[in-house]
Amino acid sequence: MTMPRQRGLTEQAADAAIDSACRLLRPPSIRNEFSDIADRAIKDQMTYRGFLAELLMAECDDRARRRSERRIKAAGFPREKSLRTFDFGANPNIDPATIHTLASCEWIKKSQPLCLIGDSGTGKSHMLIALGTEAAMKGYRVRYTLATKLVNELVEAADEKQLNKTIARYGRVDLLCIDELGYMELDRHGAELLFQVLTEREEKNSVAIASNESFGGWTKTFTDPRLCAAIVDRLTFNGTIIETGTDSYRLASTRARAEEPAKTG
Repeated sequence: MTMPRQRGLTEQAADAAIDSACRLLRPPSIRNEFSDIADRAIKDQMTYRGFLAELLMAECDDRARRRSERRIKAAGFPREKSLRTFDFGANPNIDPATIHTLASCEWIKKSQPLCLIGDSGTGKSHMLIALGTEAAMKGYRVRYTLATKLVNELVEAADEKQLNKTIARYGRVDLLCIDELGYMELDRHGAELLFQVLTEREEKNSVAIASNESFGGWTKTFTDPRLCAAIVDRLTFNGTIIETGTDSYRLASTRARAEEPAKTG
């Protein structure tokens, strides 16, 4: 049997009642912010409806932020990278307009692929992680992995009779980011397993890759020419290809920092 609610509560009793109700209903932002919002409502002479709207919007905003943080954490990025911190001036090969268009995530909505091709230090991984982060913030399920790590996981899953389950898990995410594709040669079995993941996702979910090898050099990684051609086809059909160039701006930045003391001296 529920107790009848008291009316005309004192401010202290009202605060206690709100805190108790929030603990029961679990809206953490309302519990944490209602006092400040109430003070602001008095100051700004809000209506009751306006005050309620402020409370509910604060809760919705906080829940959206926490969901975004969970998606970013679940993606497994090795470090934080954002488009805001990318130095477009250091690499003129990367067009800011193209990147900001990609940041809208329309290509993910259309299940299209993205390839970032260029030498080490040209911003491929930064861009891959930053665009993956943008996707996670916009509500997409994202997973980041190194190419060799993915292949090793697939080989182990095949040995343990868990391959279909593993491929299905990678197939479910909206965006799969594969970094460092092309750094190491893959045997035929590993390459075929990777091909199965790409086939599972073809025209259903997006794949974004970063590679230090041009497509012509992928025969070093995928030694079977026909399999290599099929993988390139999966990763480029209706997709976006961005060539980040051969000049390492990371190396140039390191050299510039090393030269500064000499110039000062």
